[in-house]
Amino acid sequence: MRKTLLLLAISLTIFACKEEATDKDTLVRGLKTVLIKDTESATIRRFPSVLQPASVSALAFEVPGKLEAVTLKVGEKVKQGDVIAKIDPTSLELKVENATAAVDLAQATFQNASDNLIRQEKLLAKGSVTKVSVDNARTESATTAAQLEQAEKTLASTKDDLTKAILRAPFNGIINTFDVDSFATISAGAPIATIYATDVFEVSFSVNFEVVSLLTVGKRAKIRLADDPSIILDAVVSELGSRADTVSSFPVVVSLINGDPSIKAGMAVEVSLEFQVPAGVGFTLPLSAAIKEGQIQSKDKLTDPSPMGIFVYDPETSTVKVRQVMVAGVRENSLLIVDGLSAGERVASAGVSFLRDGQKVKLLPDNK
Repeated sequence: MRKTLLLLAISLTIFACKEEATDKDTLVRGLKTVLIKDTESATIRRFPSVLQPASVSALAFEVPGKLEAVTLKVGEKVKQGDVIAKIDPTSLELKVENATAAVDLAQATFQNASDNLIRQEKLLAKGSVTKVSVDNARTESATTAAQLEQAEKTLASTKDDLTKAILRAPFNGIINTFDVDSFATISAGAPIATIYATDVFEVSFSVNFEVVSLLTVGKRAKIRLADDPSIILDAVVSELGSRADTVSSFPVVVSLINGDPSIKAGMAVEVSLEFQVPAGVGFTLPLSAAIKEGQIQSKDKLTDPSPMGIFVYDPETSTVKVRQVMVAGVRENSLLIVDGLSAGERVASAGVSFLRDGQKVKLLPDNK
């Protein structure tokens, strides 16, 4: 009796499992799709980079000397004419004093020589001296005049050097680096600090040959801040490298057209460049439509679309069928399909990993 009951229980269990499997096989899955209708004529390529000042100016003293205390710090904003650093003016002031004394001495010597020339000329007229004496007096006067002129130029130069003991900001900007310490002895022309303007920024990155061949100087671009994606700035391609830095890697420089008070050098950004779709026009699909996520690759070759599998809904049989389409790239987080689809078709846009070719499905009511 017990054996009979045990066999009966096993039979009921097997039957239930078969019935459950049958129910799963005949289960009609709800399908979310996207209607193919909007066409795109361009694709967007994005390049990560770092915001940099368009130009960094090195500041240096034109005269040697010993620095006074340095109060500015890296990253500090300065206005045109603000003091960056000062040299101890003591030695320069002493040079001015010495040059002033040399001018006074040269002035006195010249005056004596001039007076002597006048006297010699008067005596020559009376016949008391020879013409040689007058010529000597004239030469002495000319010599002392030249010495006076040289002394005056030296004085002017030392006074000019004294004004160069103060290093001022040439424009409104931000201190980028400070290369010296307070009270250090410096030489003329040695870099003291670097400064960059806050209104001119650029971004540099590298592209392959296919991309650089599609670019021209003046092409418009967009720059989005990584720290604040809501800030998007207009930019333009300003430089194109004709020689690769590394194998098949060509430098590109994009300059901002307009600025923003929040941007600073060193911020992470994303550069967006728009290119025409290789096949002319294309359709956009959500990234989730790809059968295999690994099929979505960053498109380095805009002129060479790659194949990808998707599920297309067949309204006559209410099934989904696998189809190979050609992807040219990604635009605003959407796949850009340039071949294999037609307007009016529906493509599975969610749960594709649970679908199979020829599977029976039912369109969900929220399909667009």
